[in-house]
Amino acid sequence: MKTKKTIFITGSTGNMGWAGFQELYKRKDRFDLRLLARDSRKNHKMLDKYADDPSVQVIWGDLTYYDDVLRGVTGADYVLHVGGMVSPAADYYPEKTLKVNVAAAENIVKAVLAQPDRDNIKVVYIGSVAQYGDRNPPYHWGDADEPQVPAKYDMYALSKIRSEKVFAEAGLKNWVSLRQSGILYPGILKVVNPTAFHVPVRGVLEWATIEDSGRLLAQVCEDWVPDEFWNKAYNISSGEQYRMTNYEFESRLLAGLGLPGPEKVFEPQWFATRNFHGMWYTDADVLEDYLHFRANIPVDEYFATMKSKLPWFYSLAFLAPAWAVKLFMKPFAFEKGMGTQWWVENDPDKFQAYYGSREEYDSIKSWDDVRPEPLEKNQERAMTKGEIRKAPHVGKGSGNNGQQI
Repeated sequence: MKTKKTIFITGSTGNMGWAGFQELYKRKDRFDLRLLARDSRKNHKMLDKYADDPSVQVIWGDLTYYDDVLRGVTGADYVLHVGGMVSPAADYYPEKTLKVNVAAAENIVKAVLAQPDRDNIKVVYIGSVAQYGDRNPPYHWGDADEPQVPAKYDMYALSKIRSEKVFAEAGLKNWVSLRQSGILYPGILKVVNPTAFHVPVRGVLEWATIEDSGRLLAQVCEDWVPDEFWNKAYNISSGEQYRMTNYEFESRLLAGLGLPGPEKVFEPQWFATRNFHGMWYTDADVLEDYLHFRANIPVDEYFATMKSKLPWFYSLAFLAPAWAVKLFMKPFAFEKGMGTQWWVENDPDKFQAYYGSREEYDSIKSWDDVRPEPLEKNQERAMTKGEIRKAPHVGKGSGNNGQQI
């Protein structure tokens, strides 16, 4: 008789998948873990240490190959589909992202439906806040029932919408979509690429810590999760205190490295002013009430913890003068194809999508023109002010980029 559940995890060497694997590994007395990972040097370095552990099985393969996915699904009690292409790779290879992410979802569903006990298999899909599309104050509150309209040029968001639809319409008895927000983890303090400037500083995001995200994946596999939990979509976050404007996030990020604020190291024109996802959730606590995954660490304490986990030489970042940091960052804003400032002169369609018009762009004279107004972070108080509204959207069924959902 089978005494342990088998958990099949995709994306186990990515940020969220790895955190989930580590959390489940602590419970290996009750779970056998089966991981699908690409056969790469990086992944071998992470996973070879588990080669002699009978509770861990690694399938070296690819999400886009059905037979590899079928090996993982066969005999599994839970499928945690975390894998797929994400930013920044998704921004550089948009068409590949759409193809890979949707094909992976189709392979997972096909493999589950091929099982004789398919109604006993529980399938967890990790979606994204990107599915809600362009959001900016005053339309910065929302819930899991918001229209899904991807921002223009956001093929990643489109891939997540289509993939979720694959799971929702497949006839699976037990599936769930957990829409991930931005993930806080130590490495985020050292990630530098042009996509940082695609994010409007006036926008908002309700973040999730990497530890909470990993614990979430383990908790969803426990017997006490009620039947009513399944066949729905939920938003992931670490709670009210992790609601930040993007300006607040940039400020905390820089402070975590001992650097001055955004005004000293960035030009305000470098940041797009629209066409990016992010909102604060009116239903933020629903998933927590089901799965109890939050550690509830104060946000400033968490940022301090992230800094302490970086290599020692990052503690010397404060020695860099602001002008030197700005000089280092400038090429990312002007990078060919991806930089916001490259769009200004070379890509009128993206320039319009991310800035609106030349007139609006030219009106940005200083940080006072882009810095956000104070926003109420408690949705009950905000509701009394009539601040929570549904965002305007471009019709259900198709995104701003003309791609059929």
